Amino acid sequence: MVKAYLRYEAASSFGVISSLDSNIAYDSKGKHVLAPALEKVGIWHVRQGVCTKTLTPSSSRGGPSLAVTSIAASPASSLVAVGYADGSIRIWDSEKGTCEVNLNSHKGAVTALRYNKVGSMLASGSKDNDVILWDVVGESGLFRLRGHRDQVTDLVFLDSGKKLVSSSKDKFLRVWDLETQHCMQIVSGHHTEVWSVDADPEERYVVTGSADQELRFYAVKQYLSHGSLASDSTANDIKTDDDHSTENKWEILKPFGEIQRQTKDRVARVRFNVSGNLLACQMAGKTIEIFRVLDEAEAKQKAKRRLRRKEKKTTSKLGDENPTANGEAGAKIEQADAVSSLTVPDVFKLLQVIRAGRKISSFSFCPMAPKNSLGILALSLNNNSLEFYSLKSSENEKTVTIEHQGHRSDVRSLTLSEDNTLLMSTSYSEVKIWNPSTGSCLRTIESGYGLCSLIVPQNKYGIVGTKSGVLEIIDIGSATKVEEVEAHGGTIWSITPIPNDNGFVTVSADHEVKFWEYLVKQKSGQATKQLTVSNVKSMKMNDDVLAVAISPDAKHIAVALLDSTVKVFYMDSLKFYLSLYGHKLPVMCIDISSDGELIVTGSQDKNLKIWGLDFGDCHKSIFAHGDSVMGVKFVRNTHYLFSIGKDRLVKYWDADKFELLLTLEGHHAEIWCLAVSNRGDFLVTGSHDRSMRRWDRSEEPFFLEEEKEKRLEELFESEIDNASVDRNGPMEEIPEEGVAALAGKKTIETLSATDSIIEALDVAEDEKNRYAAYEEEKTKGKIPEYLPNAMMLGHSPSDFVLRAISNVKTNDLEQTLLALPFSDALKLFCYMKDWSLIPEKVELVCRLDTILVQTHHNQLVTTPSARPVLSVLKDILYPKIKACKDTIGFNLAAMDHVMQMMASRSDAPFKDAKTKLMEIRSQQAKRMASRADTKMEKKRKKKQKKSEEGHGHALF
Repeated sequence: MVKAYLRYEAASSFGVISSLDSNIAYDSKGKHVLAPALEKVGIWHVRQGVCTKTLTPSSSRGGPSLAVTSIAASPASSLVAVGYADGSIRIWDSEKGTCEVNLNSHKGAVTALRYNKVGSMLASGSKDNDVILWDVVGESGLFRLRGHRDQVTDLVFLDSGKKLVSSSKDKFLRVWDLETQHCMQIVSGHHTEVWSVDADPEERYVVTGSADQELRFYAVKQYLSHGSLASDSTANDIKTDDDHSTENKWEILKPFGEIQRQTKDRVARVRFNVSGNLLACQMAGKTIEIFRVLDEAEAKQKAKRRLRRKEKKTTSKLGDENPTANGEAGAKIEQADAVSSLTVPDVFKLLQVIRAGRKISSFSFCPMAPKNSLGILALSLNNNSLEFYSLKSSENEKTVTIEHQGHRSDVRSLTLSEDNTLLMSTSYSEVKIWNPSTGSCLRTIESGYGLCSLIVPQNKYGIVGTKSGVLEIIDIGSATKVEEVEAHGGTIWSITPIPNDNGFVTVSADHEVKFWEYLVKQKSGQATKQLTVSNVKSMKMNDDVLAVAISPDAKHIAVALLDSTVKVFYMDSLKFYLSLYGHKLPVMCIDISSDGELIVTGSQDKNLKIWGLDFGDCHKSIFAHGDSVMGVKFVRNTHYLFSIGKDRLVKYWDADKFELLLTLEGHHAEIWCLAVSNRGDFLVTGSHDRSMRRWDRSEEPFFLEEEKEKRLEELFESEIDNASVDRNGPMEEIPEEGVAALAGKKTIETLSATDSIIEALDVAEDEKNRYAAYEEEKTKGKIPEYLPNAMMLGHSPSDFVLRAISNVKTNDLEQTLLALPFSDALKLFCYMKDWSLIPEKVELVCRLDTILVQTHHNQLVTTPSARPVLSVLKDILYPKIKACKDTIGFNLAAMDHVMQMMASRSDAPFKDAKTKLMEIRSQQAKRMASRADTKMEKKRKKKQKKSEEGHGHALF
C-alpha cells in the first residue's frame, strides 16, 4: 500500500513592517500608508499605528519572484497599483482589500509606477528597459515604449497625460509623445545614472536626481491653445513670437539650472508634494533635503534683491570715474528686472534637512497637509520601521513611529513554549514575545545580540544566550530583564533544555559545554522571588562548540565542534560514547528523534546526514540544500524532520525512506532558525528578511510519486518561461529615437487560452457539421431525435466559441490571438457577425476584429473567401460603434449638465455619488447615535426623578 503524508502549507507571515525593495505611498485620503512587506502590502493606519489590511497575492508561487518592488496609489480613487519582482502588476482596491486586475507583460522586475492625474492611465517601467502604458479602465496594455539601454528608474506624466518623461540608468531622460507613441526628445547631461524624476503639479518644472553633486532642473514648454509653442514664464529668457519659429518644436524640456546638494550620497528619490510648495530629495543615506518652492511673487522679489546686490557690486567696481558706463550698467539691470529673469535658487530655497537614525529606504508626502504645518512626511527605514515627520517653516518634528510589530534586524532564534501559546524571537537588540496563532507582538524587551533562546516551563521566564557570552533571564509577564549572568567567555551558540529535569545546557565559542539548573531566589532590594540560574558542571572541548542536542531519555548528549565532527557523551558521567565524522565543513545544527534511535546533523557543506545513535553509523548522506544547512528539527514521535538553509527553503524529509517530501518556499533571504510545535501541527521559521512565517499541517494528504511529478512539471514550466525569449534569433535593433511595440507577453496562460479557443472552434465546427448531416438525413426519412453535444453545455456553436473567448483576460487577449493560426482566425470572422448583434459584446468584437486584421492583413488581402465576411463586418460594426460612442457622449454630457446644475444651486463643490452616499451614511449613523444618547439621557432623568419622588415620600 502506498504511504500518504499530510501536507504543510504557508499559513501566515508576520514581523515585517516595511521591506527594502520597494517604496512606500500614502493612499488618496492621507489616512493610511501603504508599506511593502516582502510579497504583501500592509495598509497602516497612521494615527492608530496598526495594520488594518494586508494585500496578499493569491498566487500559489512564493519566494523572491513575488517580492513587491514598486507601489503607486491612484490620486482619484482607492485603487493601488503594485509591481512585483516577476514583472507582474496587480491593481488592488485598498478599501475592499481585493485584487481587481492582474497585468503581466514585463520580463523583469517592475521598478517604477505612475498614475496620470485622473487615474485612468498607468505607466510602468522595468528592469527589462521597457516602459508600458496601461489602460486602467479597460484593464489592458496599450503599447510598449522601447529605447532605454538600461533599467527604467522613474516616470512622470506631462501635458495632461499626453507626454511621459522616463529616467533610466543609461544616464538619459526620454520624453515620449503618447499620442504618436514615439520618443520626441532625449535629454543628456547627467554623468551618472538618473535615479528619479518628478514634475510639480502645475507642470512648470521637472527635477532629476542622480549621483551627481547637483539636482538638475528643467523648464517645461507649454502648448498654447492655438498650437504654437511658448516658453514657460519662469524660463531664463522671454522670447518674442518671432523667436518661436526658430525654436526646436521637439524640445519639451529646457535646462533651467542646478542646485548643489548638501551631501555626497547619490539621490534615491525626488518628489513634489500635492500642493507643489515643497520638494523633497532623498539621498541613499540617512538624510532628506526639503526645499520650499516659492510662488511667482516671492521668486520675483528674491530675483530683484539679487539683481540689486549685483548692481551695487558693479557700481563699486566701476566707481565714479566712468558715469556713462555706470548708466549703461544701471539700464541693463533695470531691463533684466523688467523681464524678471529667474534662476533656480530664486525659485527653490533649502528649507531644512531631515536626518534619520538609520538609512532611509523611501518616503512619501501626505496628500492632506494639516493647518499647523507645511506638510507630513512618512519615511520607511532599513531597520524595518516607519517614521512620520511634521514639517514646519524652520524645523521638523517626529510625530509617530511604527516599530513595535517587527524586529530591527535578522531574526536569529525562535522558541515555542510547551503549550505552543507563546513564541519568543531574538535579534540584534530585542527580544519579542508573539502569539504564534495571530502573529501579534505581545511584549518587547531590550537585550543583547541573542543567538539562541529558551522558554522556561510554565511560560513565566525566558532565557537568551547572547553573542557576548551573557545569559539574560527575561520575565515574560512584566517584559523586563531580571538578571544577566556572565556564562561564557565567547559567543553562546546553542542552548537546549534537559528533558525531565530542572535545567539546561549551553555551548559556546570558548570551547566549553556548561550545565545549568534553575533556582528561585529573593535578592536584596527585591520584593518578590525571581528566577536565577547556577552552573552545576561543565565540560571542556578541544574546539569551538557550535550546537548541542540531548536525547529524550537524557542518556546522551551530542555536541558539534568546529572541526566538523560530532561528539556524543553519556549525560551522567560525561564519558565519551561516539564520534560522528564525515562532514567536510562545520556542523551547524543537530537533533535527536523522540525515540532516541536517530540523530540528524546539518552542515555548511549543504548536506544532511542521518546517523544511528546505537552504533554511530551513517544511514544516509543527503545533498539537501543549495547553501549551508542552518537548522534541523524532528517532528515529535515521528521520524519526519524539517531542515532550513541559506538557500531560503524549508524542506520536509522522511528519515526512514531518506526521501524529500515537500519543499516550502516563501522566504526572501537566508533562513536562520525554526521551531516545531510539540504536536507537529505547525512550525515557525525566522529569516534574514526579518519575517517569521508559520506553516500549518493541513488535512490534505499527498503521495510521494505525485509530488515528484509535480516538481518535474514546475521545472518544465520554468524552462518554458525562461525560453520565451528566442536567444538564437536575431537581436532586435532599437532605434535611437525610441519605438513602440506590443504591450503583451507570451506566457503559459496565453498559450493555454489559445488552445482553449482552438478546441472550442473545433468542437463547434464538428457540432455544425453533425447538425447539417442530421438535417439532411431528416429530409430523407424518419431518424432518432437529435442529441446535442454534452461538451457544449447546452450552448449553440456560436455561443460556445464566444464563451471561450470571453473567458480570456482582457490583458491577455492580444497575445492569445497572435498565437492563433490563420485558418482559425477565418473561422472567428464568420462568428463575429452574430456576436456584433449582442449590444454588450460590440466592444469585444471590435477588439477581435482589429487585432486579427492587423495580424493577418497580408493573408486576408490575398484570400478571396475572406472579402465577403470582412465587408459584412464593415457594414455592421461602423454603425454599432457609432451608437456606442453616441451613448457614452450623451451620458458624459448629461453628467456635465447635472454637475453644472448642482454647482449653480449651491456653493458647495460637486461630489460623486459614492462620496455623497458615504457622507449620508455617516450622517445617519451620527443621528442614530445622538438619538440613542437622547433616549439614554431621558431614561436617566426619569429614573433620577422617580428616585427623588421616592425619597420625598419617605421623608413624609
